[in-house]
Amino acid sequence: MDVDAYVAAHNAEWLRLERLINRGRRLTGAEADELVDLYQRTATHLSVVRSSSPDPQLVGRLSSLVARGRAAVGGAQAPLWRDVTRFATVSFPAAAYRMRWWWLGSAVLGNLLSLALAIWVVHSPDVQATIGTPDEIRELVEHDFANYYTEHSAASFAFKVWVNNAWVSATALIFGILLGIPTLYVLLLNQVNLGISGGLMFAYGKGDVFFGLILPHGLLELTAVYLACAGGLKLGWTIVDPGPRRRGQALAEEGRAAVSIALGLIAALLVSGLIEGFVTGWVHITWLRITIGVIAEAAFLTYVIVLGRRAVRKGETGDTDLHPDLIPVSG
Repeated sequence: MDVDAYVAAHNAEWLRLERLINRGRRLTGAEADELVDLYQRTATHLSVVRSSSPDPQLVGRLSSLVARGRAAVGGAQAPLWRDVTRFATVSFPAAAYRMRWWWLGSAVLGNLLSLALAIWVVHSPDVQATIGTPDEIRELVEHDFANYYTEHSAASFAFKVWVNNAWVSATALIFGILLGIPTLYVLLLNQVNLGISGGLMFAYGKGDVFFGLILPHGLLELTAVYLACAGGLKLGWTIVDPGPRRRGQALAEEGRAAVSIALGLIAALLVSGLIEGFVTGWVHITWLRITIGVIAEAAFLTYVIVLGRRAVRKGETGDTDLHPDLIPVSG
């Protein structure tokens, strides 16, 4: 084997691996993937050099590089609290802030749809008749709508709505990979239900009851759903237009950012679930219920805007910067 030619062919990869190793834990998810790939290649190169042309100097260089690469890839992980803190203060808010225009678009279009549908229901007796009989609708608006929030224990109900909303949000995010079509369906279904319920309540003079029971938990809950839909639609659009990145790279990066959003929304939806379970049906002062919901919504948006904008300005995307836990093998 021509050692000089082999070095010339692979030296750039070895230098890149060394640079990634020297950066330590400050790697993005894509760079961590690249580190693993280059480590595997360099381990293979070392095997080839040893068997074909055991040049002592080259073997020593590659042996040192492979050893350092192994330590970087499979070395000790940072404390869990540090990862959690970084996720809460950097990864999730950065991923959410990057989606702000998709997020705002989902919210505006969704609420315009609900508003149009509600107005249609209010002014069309024929539409109301397709939903139910006058007696059934009256039972809904006068009893069932409010009783929904108190027919189960607060803790049980809070857990139920948390799991349901987390599942809906995860569906909107994950299935964005199918060009965002299932995400649009989730958004449509959510807004249709909201519009029909609101329309029926207003048609029977119960608009104040509707907003008094929806706003406390609904502000944060719907905000979380719109963010999930935004992430799913952005993921779907990345397939159509990956921009300057390779399609595979773009999907990997946006997919990891979507995971950050999904994990962050679990916490946000837990808060909205607790409000729905313990406040919406059990706090009987309307202005107090709504105030609690407004405070939760304002706190969430402030958290995302302040920390997210700061992280994005520093170049963060919501992508993970953790090393893999497993040591790869060459082959």
